[in-house]
Amino acid sequence: MKKLLLLPTVLALLSSCASSYNVEGTSSISALDGNKLYLKAIKNNEFKNIDSCDVVHGEFHFAGLLDTVRMASLYMDDESIMPVVLEKGEITIKIDNARQVVGGTPLNDSLYKFIDKHNQLTNQMNELSHKQSQMLLEGIDEEMIDRQLSAEAARIAGEEDRLVMKFIESNFDNVLGPGVFMMITSQYRYPILTPQIEDIMSKASQKFKDDPYVKDYYQTAQENEKRMNGLGDPSVVEESATPAQTAPNPLTNIPQK
Repeated sequence: MKKLLLLPTVLALLSSCASSYNVEGTSSISALDGNKLYLKAIKNNEFKNIDSCDVVHGEFHFAGLLDTVRMASLYMDDESIMPVVLEKGEITIKIDNARQVVGGTPLNDSLYKFIDKHNQLTNQMNELSHKQSQMLLEGIDEEMIDRQLSAEAARIAGEEDRLVMKFIESNFDNVLGPGVFMMITSQYRYPILTPQIEDIMSKASQKFKDDPYVKDYYQTAQENEKRMNGLGDPSVVEESATPAQTAPNPLTNIPQK
């Protein structure tokens, strides 16, 4: 009988050891209203649902226990909308036509500060095609246009590389480092080695290297590199076991209506 009486106390103590997350979201996107949203995170090399809720009158809410801080992604059906760090505290999500942002907790604030800077550089790169059209209309020599815009593109690309590298380096030992590594590698059809990836791995902490996604990607990319260098069958290119193609991406894709 005493053991039974002690059971609620033990359960309460166990619950108190676990952190909890609380997400309050608002959306002005009509396409989201009335739909079910999901929080998904990687488990056993697959994105698995860990929570879900309905969007009602532009509002949604997630809450639950958290045994460890983790990078997750907000989904509608099978479409990834935006990354979210599940950590202790009051997490806020705001989605509208102009901007999608997560905040309220330290890692989410840091992630979306990075994403904002990344998007600014992306917008600058996209603006180059508009600049080219304007310069052509102004009668500027095409060779001069190419030289100028190529120099600008190289400058922007260099800034983007430094931004990504610095952010990942600063977050080798928390979920943001591997999370952003997943974002930048999700653009490739299969794992490859680039100078940026080699630079990251040459400086990485052991904890970062041991992250399941990072470890799998890098090993597979090395095998693919050997094949392409003639040390294996070049027609056989391995895909990473982890779902990089569905990773949360900084360039969020919000359904609009």
